[in-house]
Amino acid sequence: MEQETGLSCPVAVIACTAMAFFYVAILYAPSFILRLPPPPSVNEFMIRRFICAAISSIVSILCCALILPIRSREASHILGLYGIRLDHIWQAVVLPLSLTSLMYAGTLVLKSLVLVDICKESEGGGFSIDCTKRLLRNLTYLMSATTSDVMAWRNYIVAPLTEELVFRACMIPLLLCGGFKIYSVIFLCPILFSLAHLNHWMEIYTRHNYSFLKASVVVGLQLGYTVVFGSYASFLYIRTGHLLAPIVAHMFCNMMGLPVLFARSKEIDNLI
Repeated sequence: MEQETGLSCPVAVIACTAMAFFYVAILYAPSFILRLPPPPSVNEFMIRRFICAAISSIVSILCCALILPIRSREASHILGLYGIRLDHIWQAVVLPLSLTSLMYAGTLVLKSLVLVDICKESEGGGFSIDCTKRLLRNLTYLMSATTSDVMAWRNYIVAPLTEELVFRACMIPLLLCGGFKIYSVIFLCPILFSLAHLNHWMEIYTRHNYSFLKASVVVGLQLGYTVVFGSYASFLYIRTGHLLAPIVAHMFCNMMGLPVLFARSKEIDNLI
């Protein structure tokens, strides 16, 4: 990515910190600032949060455009600063997706074994037409259920789009223009990205009635994972200069969950 100078280091850090704080704080604005009544359902609660996340993303983009020393006001140049480009789209999708799949090699192998086991239990005893039809029906049902699930929209659409816009597309250009080295940006952005998930501690502690220690362990593991993924997503964004790369990786990781690091031999023997 092309670096532009003219932005001081403290201003870049303060701006990024403010964006991270605003991204989390606005989620609680309807209840604590606007004093709106609690939403009657989970769907309305999540839709309210979707709107807040969208507002936060738009505000961050506008603030970033005002702070960055942009030389040209052409739309293509401004969008390019955020990694929004139309060139090399397939490289920004296929290559990061292939690289991310390597982290889930164990998970993919286990899922493949489960798929083979399902086909063995079918009437044909293998990859028969009936087995294929059943798998397609299950896939169609799963996709239909996913599109109507508000939590799926949060995990696979809203969170990847808004978080990558704020924590990658806005923060990385600011830090690079502030004079930070690339390796420093790859380390610093994930810290802000991870701290933005601290609000989950209060939600887990109060809503799930977890003990202080258990809630801290759960959130601590989540923060550690977000630091690792944030570093990886920042690397993808800087290396490709394309916002689509970390978005695709984010969606894929949310779909797969935590990678499977080991499996009991008995479970594998039952599938083979």
